[in-house]
Amino acid sequence: MELHSAGHRRGVVCAPHWSVVEAGRVVLDDGGNALEAMVAMAAAIAAVYPHMNHLGGDGFWLIREPSGRVRAIMAAGAAGMEARPELYRDYETIPTRGPLAALTIPGAVGGWIMALEAAKAHGGRFPLSVLLAPAIAHCRNGYPVSRSQAQLTQEHIDDLAPAPGFAATFLVDGKPPAAGATLKQEALGATLGHLSLDGLDDFYRGDVAREIAADLQQLGSPLRREDLIRYSAALAEPLEADLPSATVYNTDAPTQGVVSLMILALFSRFGVTEPESFDHVHGLIEATKRALRLRDRVITDPGDLPYALERCLEQRFIAGEAMKIDRHKAAPWPLARGESDTVWMGAADATGLVVSYIQSLYWEFGSGCVLPRTGIVMQNRGASFSLEAGALNKLAPGRLPFHTLNPALAMLKDGRIMAYGTMGGDGQPQTQGAVFTRYAEFHVPLAEAIDRPRWLLGRTWGAPRTALRLESRFDDDLIAALAAAGHDVEVLDEAYSDTMGHAGAVVMHPNGTLEAAHDPRADGGAAGV
Repeated sequence: MELHSAGHRRGVVCAPHWSVVEAGRVVLDDGGNALEAMVAMAAAIAAVYPHMNHLGGDGFWLIREPSGRVRAIMAAGAAGMEARPELYRDYETIPTRGPLAALTIPGAVGGWIMALEAAKAHGGRFPLSVLLAPAIAHCRNGYPVSRSQAQLTQEHIDDLAPAPGFAATFLVDGKPPAAGATLKQEALGATLGHLSLDGLDDFYRGDVAREIAADLQQLGSPLRREDLIRYSAALAEPLEADLPSATVYNTDAPTQGVVSLMILALFSRFGVTEPESFDHVHGLIEATKRALRLRDRVITDPGDLPYALERCLEQRFIAGEAMKIDRHKAAPWPLARGESDTVWMGAADATGLVVSYIQSLYWEFGSGCVLPRTGIVMQNRGASFSLEAGALNKLAPGRLPFHTLNPALAMLKDGRIMAYGTMGGDGQPQTQGAVFTRYAEFHVPLAEAIDRPRWLLGRTWGAPRTALRLESRFDDDLIAALAAAGHDVEVLDEAYSDTMGHAGAVVMHPNGTLEAAHDPRADGGAAGV
């Protein structure tokens, strides 16, 4: 599988797993549009990359329509009506694994429903049975365990093995599978087969919903069938920021999309001209600190926001925040939150549809719970709620949890349209900033912009660190300059580290050609027709 594919006229896709790229490419090759290709990929990646995402998780979409309008699909699930603080009276914090961690409604499939409605409005004609066929085949026939699934299962086996259904589904003779071993998700395949015939709405209001609810209640989760029945994804306007080089878009609360936009808006005021210079890396890091501090004070359930997040992107506010950044010294840095196991995927087609999509279980394998009747892995996104009564993201029935997920899209002033994103918790806005500035501001070729060494401030993948971690390929002089400026620098042994996330991008050029690239740190690539 190639990491970069360019010069296409009909469509392009990229994803962190090679078989998922192929699922999307086939849809485009057969005349489907970018939204149909993305739904096929979203289902397939749950079948072959289950440690990163599943039907029991959430998802967020940014869709650039042929008219030029950009819309968001917000497919996040709220806490169940039985998910009350009293349920957790014996805990200091919400458990991160097991049935009590599975307290939020799975929203991803609701997003697929809305995406397919949009696909039909733009000429989509593929039946659901065709779009779900690759995922069903992988579930029934087996898929080779990826390097990252094998590694993460081994690292977290003690936490995951006790979760109901996990060992039977994802272990081999009670042990983590080796990379390349074949696993099947037969119950999930049967569920997808049922949905392909009866429709995706059955996931929330039909036979599949009844089985999901029965399993959840038997396991001890606070989710109930009534929670599923009431659920639907929402169509929304995205946040946007106007930069000298582009108008950039991201998702509103409860995601940290405003963080990604704020970093770019702050950085654009510095006038940096050289990629991988001290000014470039230090400037983005210090912008990240300002944006993350604001995030942790403000972002919560949209109904409880202290003010509209658009205010954080107004030029007056950005100018004030930029003045607080020392261009030569590192600001003190507190502990940042967030682990995440996520996939970002992109697609574009000749009609002008460009799609940026992110789908997640939160932590690796989410709650670890695999529902026996349906084979669905339930997320643990609700673990981001607080049990403290006065907390910004306090637990209450019906509230949406904070999301690190945020897909990105940009309309460059020269006519290019770019959808991009990554997995990686707190690292998502940072990697987005690195990739966007290299490609859009400094004219680094797309594949190289993703390949070049990256950094991470704070923690992700469960690592309790606050240092500034850098891949080993950075220039020694830059590393020394960052340390001299007061950054707590840690150089990783790896030249390409999973810690930095799995990034990707698709680009539509003004002449109609399409380009896609994905991360060498992942197990996927890019393709087009």
